[in-house]
Amino acid sequence: MAKIFYSMAGEGRGHAVRVRTLTELLRGEHELHLFAPDDAFEFLSRFYDAAGPSVRLLRIPGLRFHYTSSRLDLTKSIFAGLKYAGYDLHRLVRALARRIELESPDLVITDFEPALPRAARRVGVPVLSLDHQYMLRAFDLSTLPGKLQRYAWAMSFAVWLYYHQQQRTVVSSFYTPPLKAGWEHVTCVGPMIRDDVARQTPVRGDFLLSYLRKCTPRHAIEALKVASMPVKVYGLGERPPEANLTFHPISEVTFVDDLAGCRAVISAAGNQLLGESLFLGKPFFAIPEKHHHEQLINAHFLRASGAGDWTTLETFGADDLRQFLARLEEFESALGNYQGKLIGNHDAVRAVTETLAAFGTAPTDEPKSAQILNHA
Repeated sequence: MAKIFYSMAGEGRGHAVRVRTLTELLRGEHELHLFAPDDAFEFLSRFYDAAGPSVRLLRIPGLRFHYTSSRLDLTKSIFAGLKYAGYDLHRLVRALARRIELESPDLVITDFEPALPRAARRVGVPVLSLDHQYMLRAFDLSTLPGKLQRYAWAMSFAVWLYYHQQQRTVVSSFYTPPLKAGWEHVTCVGPMIRDDVARQTPVRGDFLLSYLRKCTPRHAIEALKVASMPVKVYGLGERPPEANLTFHPISEVTFVDDLAGCRAVISAAGNQLLGESLFLGKPFFAIPEKHHHEQLINAHFLRASGAGDWTTLETFGADDLRQFLARLEEFESALGNYQGKLIGNHDAVRAVTETLAAFGTAPTDEPKSAQILNHA
Protein backbone atom coordinates (compact mmCIF):
# COMPACT_ATOMS: atom_id res chain seq x y z
CA MET A 1 0.00 0.00 0.00
CA ALA A 2 1.31 3.44 -0.96
CA LYS A 3 0.48 6.80 0.57
CA ILE A 4 -0.63 9.32 -2.07
CA PHE A 5 -1.14 13.07 -1.66
CA TYR A 6 -3.60 14.38 -4.29
CA SER A 7 -4.46 18.05 -4.97
CA MET A 8 -6.76 19.75 -7.44
CA ALA A 9 -8.00 23.11 -8.67
CA GLY A 10 -11.08 24.33 -6.86
CA GLU A 11 -13.09 26.22 -9.49
CA GLY A 12 -16.17 24.38 -10.73
CA ARG A 13 -16.81 20.67 -10.29
CA GLY A 14 -14.87 19.05 -13.15
CA HIS A 15 -11.56 18.72 -11.31
CA ALA A 16 -13.24 17.34 -8.19
CA VAL A 17 -15.31 14.81 -10.15
CA ARG A 18 -12.18 13.58 -11.92
CA VAL A 19 -10.34 13.32 -8.59
CA ARG A 20 -13.18 11.45 -6.92
CA THR A 21 -13.30 8.96 -9.79
CA LEU A 22 -9.60 8.13 -9.54
CA THR A 23 -9.74 8.16 -5.74
CA GLU A 24 -12.46 5.51 -5.70
CA LEU A 25 -10.44 3.37 -8.10
CA LEU A 26 -7.30 3.62 -5.92
CA ARG A 27 -8.63 3.62 -2.36
CA GLY A 28 -8.80 -0.17 -2.04
CA GLU A 29 -5.05 -0.42 -2.58
CA HIS A 30 -3.68 2.88 -1.31
CA GLU A 31 -4.11 5.57 1.34
CA LEU A 32 -5.10 8.92 -0.17
CA HIS A 33 -4.93 12.45 1.26
CA LEU A 34 -6.96 14.92 -0.81
CA PHE A 35 -6.09 18.65 -0.76
CA ALA A 36 -8.99 20.67 -2.13
CA PRO A 37 -9.87 24.38 -2.37
CA ASP A 38 -13.27 26.06 -2.67
CA ASP A 39 -15.88 24.30 -4.87
CA ALA A 40 -13.82 21.12 -5.01
CA PHE A 41 -13.73 20.88 -1.22
CA GLU A 42 -17.48 21.47 -0.94
CA PHE A 43 -18.15 18.73 -3.49
CA LEU A 44 -15.77 16.17 -1.99
CA SER A 45 -16.86 16.85 1.60
CA ARG A 46 -20.08 14.94 0.80
CA PHE A 47 -18.03 11.78 0.46
CA TYR A 48 -14.88 12.20 2.59
CA ASP A 49 -13.74 13.93 5.77
CA ALA A 50 -10.50 14.77 7.57
CA ALA A 51 -10.44 11.56 9.58
CA GLY A 52 -11.35 8.96 6.96
CA PRO A 53 -9.61 5.58 7.25
CA SER A 54 -8.38 5.33 3.64
CA VAL A 55 -9.28 8.75 2.20
CA ARG A 56 -8.73 11.99 4.10
CA LEU A 57 -9.95 15.38 2.86
CA LEU A 58 -8.18 18.64 3.75
CA ARG A 59 -9.02 22.20 2.73
CA ILE A 60 -6.40 24.47 1.16
CA PRO A 61 -6.58 27.97 -0.35
CA GLY A 62 -6.90 28.21 -4.12
CA LEU A 63 -7.50 30.40 -7.15
CA ARG A 64 -10.98 31.50 -8.21
CA PHE A 65 -12.52 33.14 -11.24
CA HIS A 66 -14.22 36.47 -10.55
CA TYR A 67 -17.45 37.68 -12.16
CA THR A 68 -18.94 41.14 -12.66
CA SER A 69 -22.56 41.54 -13.80
CA SER A 70 -22.80 37.81 -14.58
CA ARG A 71 -19.73 37.90 -16.83
CA LEU A 72 -16.25 36.51 -16.32
CA ASP A 73 -14.07 39.44 -15.27
CA LEU A 74 -10.61 38.75 -16.67
CA THR A 75 -9.04 41.77 -14.98
CA LYS A 76 -10.23 40.81 -11.50
CA SER A 77 -9.35 37.17 -12.12
CA ILE A 78 -5.83 38.07 -13.26
CA PHE A 79 -5.19 40.38 -10.28
CA ALA A 80 -6.51 37.74 -7.89
CA GLY A 81 -4.17 35.25 -9.54
CA LEU A 82 -1.20 37.58 -9.15
CA LYS A 83 -1.98 38.07 -5.45
CA TYR A 84 -2.25 34.33 -4.97
CA ALA A 85 1.03 33.68 -6.80
CA GLY A 86 2.87 36.46 -4.99
CA TYR A 87 1.73 35.77 -1.44
CA ASP A 88 -0.63 32.88 -0.71
CA LEU A 89 1.14 30.32 -2.88
CA HIS A 90 4.53 30.67 -1.16
CA ARG A 91 3.03 30.23 2.30
CA LEU A 92 1.00 27.24 1.18
CA VAL A 93 4.01 25.55 -0.45
CA ARG A 94 5.97 25.88 2.78
CA ALA A 95 3.12 24.39 4.82
CA LEU A 96 2.62 21.52 2.41
CA ALA A 97 6.35 20.79 2.28
CA ARG A 98 6.34 20.46 6.08
CA ARG A 99 3.40 18.07 5.87
CA ILE A 100 5.15 15.99 3.19
CA GLU A 101 8.27 15.77 5.36
CA LEU A 102 6.12 14.73 8.32
CA GLU A 103 3.99 12.10 6.59
CA SER A 104 6.30 10.83 3.81
CA PRO A 105 3.92 10.18 0.90
CA ASP A 106 5.19 7.91 -1.87
CA LEU A 107 3.60 9.93 -4.70
CA VAL A 108 1.96 13.29 -5.31
CA ILE A 109 -0.82 13.58 -7.91
CA THR A 110 -2.14 16.96 -8.96
CA ASP A 111 -5.09 18.03 -11.08
CA PHE A 112 -3.98 21.53 -12.08
CA GLU A 113 -3.15 22.75 -8.58
CA PRO A 114 0.25 24.46 -8.25
CA ALA A 115 1.18 24.32 -4.54
CA LEU A 116 1.42 20.59 -3.78
CA PRO A 117 3.67 19.71 -6.76
CA ARG A 118 6.00 22.59 -5.85
CA ALA A 119 6.18 21.32 -2.28
CA ALA A 120 6.81 17.77 -3.51
CA ARG A 121 9.64 18.91 -5.78
CA ARG A 122 11.19 20.81 -2.87
CA VAL A 123 11.16 17.67 -0.70
CA GLY A 124 12.00 15.19 -3.46
CA VAL A 125 8.72 13.25 -3.83
CA PRO A 126 7.71 12.16 -7.38
CA VAL A 127 4.80 13.97 -9.03
CA LEU A 128 2.21 12.74 -11.53
CA SER A 129 -0.03 15.34 -13.15
CA LEU A 130 -3.45 14.21 -14.35
CA ASP A 131 -5.61 16.99 -15.69
CA HIS A 132 -7.15 18.38 -18.86
CA GLN A 133 -5.24 21.67 -19.02
CA TYR A 134 -1.93 20.15 -20.10
CA MET A 135 -3.52 19.63 -23.52
CA LEU A 136 -2.58 23.27 -24.12
CA ARG A 137 1.09 22.24 -24.06
CA ALA A 138 0.98 18.71 -25.45
CA PHE A 139 -1.75 18.60 -28.12
CA ASP A 140 -1.37 19.68 -31.74
CA LEU A 141 -4.16 22.28 -31.90
CA SER A 142 -3.46 23.47 -35.45
CA THR A 143 -7.04 22.69 -36.54
CA LEU A 144 -8.42 25.43 -34.29
CA PRO A 145 -9.16 29.00 -35.46
CA GLY A 146 -6.11 31.25 -35.33
CA LYS A 147 -7.32 33.20 -32.28
CA LEU A 148 -7.65 30.03 -30.22
CA GLN A 149 -4.30 28.74 -31.48
CA ARG A 150 -2.67 31.93 -30.26
CA TYR A 151 -4.43 31.63 -26.92
CA ALA A 152 -3.29 28.01 -26.54
CA TRP A 153 0.29 29.01 -27.37
CA ALA A 154 0.26 31.84 -24.79
CA MET A 155 -1.48 29.79 -22.12
CA SER A 156 0.91 26.88 -22.58
CA PHE A 157 3.50 29.03 -20.80
CA ALA A 158 1.04 29.73 -17.98
CA VAL A 159 0.47 25.98 -17.63
CA TRP A 160 4.25 25.52 -17.46
CA LEU A 161 4.45 28.16 -14.71
CA TYR A 162 1.70 26.38 -12.78
CA TYR A 163 3.89 23.32 -12.44
CA HIS A 164 6.46 21.41 -14.48
CA GLN A 165 9.22 18.83 -14.07
CA GLN A 166 6.64 16.22 -13.00
CA GLN A 167 7.75 12.63 -13.46
CA ARG A 168 4.61 11.62 -15.39
CA THR A 169 2.09 13.68 -17.38
CA VAL A 170 -1.40 12.34 -18.11
CA VAL A 171 -4.00 14.33 -20.07
CA SER A 172 -7.66 13.33 -19.68
CA SER A 173 -9.79 14.56 -22.56
CA PHE A 174 -12.82 13.62 -24.66
CA TYR A 175 -10.80 14.55 -27.78
CA THR A 176 -7.32 13.35 -28.69
CA PRO A 177 -5.64 15.18 -31.56
CA PRO A 178 -2.03 14.20 -32.29
CA LEU A 179 0.65 15.10 -29.78
CA LYS A 180 3.19 17.77 -30.70
CA ALA A 181 6.68 16.69 -31.60
CA GLY A 182 8.67 16.27 -28.40
CA TRP A 183 5.59 15.47 -26.31
CA GLU A 184 5.39 11.78 -27.10
CA HIS A 185 6.02 10.98 -23.42
CA VAL A 186 2.57 12.32 -22.47
CA THR A 187 -0.10 9.70 -21.75
CA CYS A 188 -3.51 10.52 -23.25
CA VAL A 189 -6.57 8.95 -21.61
CA GLY A 190 -10.27 9.43 -22.10
CA PRO A 191 -12.54 11.17 -19.57
CA MET A 192 -12.60 9.82 -16.04
CA ILE A 193 -16.07 8.27 -15.81
CA ARG A 194 -17.27 7.93 -12.23
CA ASP A 195 -18.88 4.66 -11.26
CA ASP A 196 -22.27 6.34 -10.75
CA VAL A 197 -22.25 7.23 -14.46
CA ALA A 198 -20.67 4.02 -15.75
CA ARG A 199 -23.40 1.93 -14.07
CA GLN A 200 -26.20 3.82 -15.80
CA THR A 201 -28.25 2.38 -18.64
CA PRO A 202 -28.98 5.44 -20.81
CA VAL A 203 -32.43 5.90 -22.31
CA ARG A 204 -33.71 8.30 -24.97
CA GLY A 205 -35.70 10.54 -22.68
CA ASP A 206 -38.32 13.21 -23.30
CA PHE A 207 -36.68 16.11 -21.46
CA LEU A 208 -33.55 18.26 -21.71
CA LEU A 209 -30.94 18.62 -18.98
CA SER A 210 -29.20 21.94 -18.39
CA TYR A 211 -26.41 22.65 -15.92
CA LEU A 212 -25.82 26.39 -15.48
CA ARG A 213 -23.65 28.63 -13.32
CA LYS A 214 -25.35 30.86 -10.78
CA CYS A 215 -24.15 33.89 -12.74
CA THR A 216 -25.89 32.75 -15.97
CA PRO A 217 -27.52 35.80 -17.61
CA ARG A 218 -31.30 35.93 -17.73
CA HIS A 219 -31.55 35.81 -21.53
CA ALA A 220 -29.95 32.36 -21.59
CA ILE A 221 -32.54 31.02 -19.15
CA GLU A 222 -35.33 32.55 -21.24
CA ALA A 223 -33.97 30.87 -24.38
CA LEU A 224 -34.52 27.44 -22.82
CA LYS A 225 -38.26 28.10 -22.72
CA VAL A 226 -38.64 27.61 -26.48
CA ALA A 227 -37.89 23.89 -26.17
CA SER A 228 -40.87 21.69 -27.02
CA MET A 229 -40.10 19.46 -24.03
CA PRO A 230 -39.43 19.96 -20.30
CA VAL A 231 -36.02 21.28 -19.23
CA LYS A 232 -34.50 20.26 -15.89
CA VAL A 233 -32.13 23.01 -14.74
CA TYR A 234 -29.34 22.38 -12.21
CA GLY A 235 -26.88 24.86 -10.74
CA LEU A 236 -29.24 27.78 -10.08
CA GLY A 237 -30.75 26.36 -6.90
CA GLU A 238 -34.35 25.56 -6.14
CA ARG A 239 -36.92 28.09 -7.32
CA PRO A 240 -40.50 28.00 -8.64
CA PRO A 241 -41.00 26.47 -12.12
CA GLU A 242 -41.09 28.80 -15.13
CA ALA A 243 -43.01 27.58 -18.18
CA ASN A 244 -41.31 24.29 -19.13
CA LEU A 245 -38.35 24.84 -16.78
CA THR A 246 -37.98 23.17 -13.39
CA PHE A 247 -35.10 24.05 -11.07
CA HIS A 248 -33.36 21.38 -9.02
CA PRO A 249 -30.88 21.42 -6.14
CA ILE A 250 -27.49 19.86 -6.73
CA SER A 251 -27.71 16.15 -6.02
CA GLU A 252 -25.23 13.69 -7.45
CA VAL A 253 -27.82 10.90 -7.49
CA THR A 254 -30.62 12.77 -9.25
CA PHE A 255 -28.29 14.64 -11.59
CA VAL A 256 -26.64 11.44 -12.82
CA ASP A 257 -30.04 9.78 -13.21
CA ASP A 258 -31.25 12.76 -15.24
CA LEU A 259 -28.05 12.74 -17.31
CA ALA A 260 -28.72 9.13 -18.26
CA GLY A 261 -32.42 9.75 -18.86
CA CYS A 262 -32.44 13.03 -20.79
CA ARG A 263 -32.67 13.53 -24.55
CA ALA A 264 -29.83 16.07 -24.71
CA VAL A 265 -27.68 18.38 -22.57
CA ILE A 266 -27.28 22.18 -22.65
CA SER A 267 -24.40 23.43 -20.53
CA ALA A 268 -21.03 25.13 -20.42
CA ALA A 269 -18.24 23.30 -22.24
CA GLY A 270 -16.37 21.72 -19.34
CA ASN A 271 -14.34 18.68 -20.37
CA GLN A 272 -15.73 16.45 -17.60
CA LEU A 273 -19.45 16.90 -18.25
CA LEU A 274 -18.85 16.74 -22.00
CA GLY A 275 -17.05 13.44 -21.57
CA GLU A 276 -19.76 11.96 -19.36
CA SER A 277 -22.51 13.10 -21.74
CA LEU A 278 -20.82 11.58 -24.78
CA PHE A 279 -20.13 8.37 -22.84
CA LEU A 280 -23.89 8.12 -22.20
CA GLY A 281 -24.75 8.96 -25.81
CA LYS A 282 -26.28 12.39 -25.18
CA PRO A 283 -26.18 15.18 -27.81
CA PHE A 284 -24.61 18.26 -26.27
CA PHE A 285 -25.17 21.95 -26.91
CA ALA A 286 -22.30 23.90 -25.35
CA ILE A 287 -22.60 27.52 -24.22
CA PRO A 288 -19.09 28.57 -23.11
CA GLU A 289 -18.42 32.14 -22.07
CA LYS A 290 -16.68 34.14 -24.79
CA HIS A 291 -13.63 34.78 -22.59
CA HIS A 292 -13.33 31.19 -21.36
CA HIS A 293 -10.92 30.09 -24.05
CA GLU A 294 -10.30 26.60 -22.73
CA GLN A 295 -14.02 25.87 -22.99
CA LEU A 296 -14.10 27.45 -26.45
CA ILE A 297 -11.45 24.93 -27.49
CA ASN A 298 -13.58 22.12 -26.04
CA ALA A 299 -16.60 23.45 -27.93
CA HIS A 300 -14.73 23.42 -31.25
CA PHE A 301 -13.76 19.79 -30.75
CA LEU A 302 -17.33 18.96 -29.75
CA ARG A 303 -18.57 20.32 -33.08
CA ALA A 304 -15.81 18.45 -34.91
CA SER A 305 -16.95 15.20 -33.26
CA GLY A 306 -20.41 15.57 -34.81
CA ALA A 307 -22.01 14.88 -31.42
CA GLY A 308 -23.18 18.43 -30.75
CA ASP A 309 -22.84 22.12 -31.44
CA TRP A 310 -22.18 25.36 -29.60
CA THR A 311 -22.45 29.11 -29.35
CA THR A 312 -21.22 31.50 -26.70
CA LEU A 313 -23.28 32.06 -23.58
CA GLU A 314 -23.44 35.79 -24.36
CA THR A 315 -25.10 35.18 -27.76
CA PHE A 316 -27.18 32.09 -26.90
CA GLY A 317 -30.80 32.57 -27.93
CA ALA A 318 -33.99 30.78 -28.86
CA ASP A 319 -32.98 30.25 -32.50
CA ASP A 320 -29.76 28.50 -31.45
CA LEU A 321 -31.71 26.04 -29.32
CA ARG A 322 -34.30 25.41 -32.07
CA GLN A 323 -31.55 24.65 -34.60
CA PHE A 324 -29.84 22.27 -32.17
CA LEU A 325 -33.05 20.40 -31.41
CA ALA A 326 -33.81 20.06 -35.13
CA ARG A 327 -30.51 18.17 -35.56
CA LEU A 328 -30.80 15.77 -32.61
CA GLU A 329 -31.02 12.64 -34.77
CA GLU A 330 -27.90 13.71 -36.68
CA PHE A 331 -25.98 14.13 -33.41
CA GLU A 332 -27.29 10.83 -32.05
CA SER A 333 -25.95 9.03 -35.11
CA ALA A 334 -22.44 10.41 -34.51
CA LEU A 335 -22.56 9.38 -30.84
CA GLY A 336 -22.20 5.74 -31.79
CA ASN A 337 -18.43 6.38 -31.84
CA TYR A 338 -18.45 7.45 -28.17
CA GLN A 339 -21.31 5.86 -26.23
CA GLY A 340 -19.99 3.33 -23.75
CA LYS A 341 -16.47 3.63 -25.18
CA LEU A 342 -15.15 7.04 -24.10
CA ILE A 343 -13.54 6.17 -20.75
CA GLY A 344 -10.00 6.64 -19.43
CA ASN A 345 -10.27 5.03 -15.99
CA HIS A 346 -8.19 1.92 -16.62
CA ASP A 347 -5.41 3.82 -18.39
CA ALA A 348 -5.25 6.41 -15.59
CA VAL A 349 -4.92 3.76 -12.88
CA ARG A 350 -2.23 2.04 -14.92
CA ALA A 351 -0.28 5.33 -15.14
CA VAL A 352 -0.41 5.69 -11.34
CA THR A 353 0.67 2.08 -10.83
CA GLU A 354 3.55 2.42 -13.30
CA THR A 355 4.74 5.64 -11.66
CA LEU A 356 4.71 4.06 -8.21
CA ALA A 357 6.60 1.05 -9.57
CA ALA A 358 9.18 3.25 -11.29
CA PHE A 359 9.98 5.25 -8.16
CA GLY A 360 9.35 2.58 -5.53
CA THR A 361 6.90 2.61 -2.64
CA ALA A 362 7.66 2.85 1.03
CA PRO A 363 5.66 1.41 3.94
CA THR A 364 3.08 3.90 5.12
CA ASP A 365 2.70 4.96 8.76
CA GLU A 366 -0.48 5.89 10.53
CA PRO A 367 -1.51 9.50 9.74
CA LYS A 368 0.01 11.85 12.29
CA SER A 369 -2.39 14.74 11.90
CA ALA A 370 -5.88 15.53 10.66
CA GLN A 371 -5.31 19.29 10.70
CA ILE A 372 -7.10 21.21 7.95
CA LEU A 373 -5.02 23.85 6.22
CA ASN A 374 -7.52 26.67 6.17
CA HIS A 375 -4.94 29.47 6.09
CA ALA A 376 -1.59 27.77 5.55
